[in-house]
Amino acid sequence: MGFPDRLKLPLAFDPIRLRADLEALTAGADWIAHFVTQNYDGDWSVIPLRCQAGASHPVMMIYSDPGATAFEDTPFLAPCPYFREVIAAFPFQATSVRLMKLAPGSVIKTHHDEDLDAGSLLVRFHVPVVTNPDVDFRLNGVRVAMEAGSAWYLKLTDPHSVANHGTEDRVHLVIDGYVNDWVRGLFDRDSPLPLRERVASQSEVG
Repeated sequence: MGFPDRLKLPLAFDPIRLRADLEALTAGADWIAHFVTQNYDGDWSVIPLRCQAGASHPVMMIYSDPGATAFEDTPFLAPCPYFREVIAAFPFQATSVRLMKLAPGSVIKTHHDEDLDAGSLLVRFHVPVVTNPDVDFRLNGVRVAMEAGSAWYLKLTDPHSVANHGTEDRVHLVIDGYVNDWVRGLFDRDSPLPLRERVASQSEVG
């Protein structure tokens, strides 16, 4: 099966509730500068919500380790009930979940990530929490416009970049996890709905 480089998922979340959780969290938590400094100019920072089990150093908490086998929620997720709902809406084993902020005027340079596509072991989904029309996300040189509350698969083993030309932070909820039948089913034209929605629909019909 061939996989596209982008797919808008049939999932939608409430931008107001997303922003409310973000504001509640950042009232008492500090952003951690992304450690891969050569990949960006400006302010690109992270708050880890789920990470490899036992990680306590900030850098290890924000690092999505493809070799990790055990995972746990971080204390930062505790005051965020809606973020927990959003994460639970993805029926796969989440490994790393992070809030990632790109401040106004900042740029993530063109790069690619290893082993993050639907044809591999791990996959990454993006849920924009706060964004603006002047965020320019490019994947394979083609812009991807993602509105707050939407959900996206992006094939990040391909070249991609982001520039925030706006005046407001761009914050995404970034969810990594293992590819399973639900992930593969997202790309099946005969099964356009996620597994949970297909099951619900079948129950209603029956």
